Amino acid sequence: QVQLVESGGGLVQPGGSLRLSCAVSGFLLRYTTMSWYRQVPGQEREWVASSTSVGVDPQYADFVKGRFTISRDNVKNILYLHMNSLQPEDTAMYYCRGRTYWGQGTQVTVSS
Repeated sequence: QVQLVESGGGLVQPGGSLRLSCAVSGFLLRYTTMSWYRQVPGQEREWVASSTSVGVDPQYADFVKGRFTISRDNVKNILYLHMNSLQPEDTAMYYCRGRTYWGQGTQVTVSS
């Protein structure tokens, strides 16, 4: 059974940092391109970042370049999203995706 379970979200002040995790079971990260998305209520889900199976040449949406870093631990089968310099506009539910599977999301709220 495939499961993607995100964690690490929360409330953070502007300029702060968070690290999101996505624990995967049911398939191996080492063979899978993984991505992070985010969604604000009433808006389309938008792509944030992707990491190929070998973890090289990660791709980022322009609005997170230089602030967010996607990484993976292929041994633990966990995907990460390191988020720095968070701003109120980063407030959203963050989801990980692998193959056709999605996690349930973790809420990130940036507010003073």
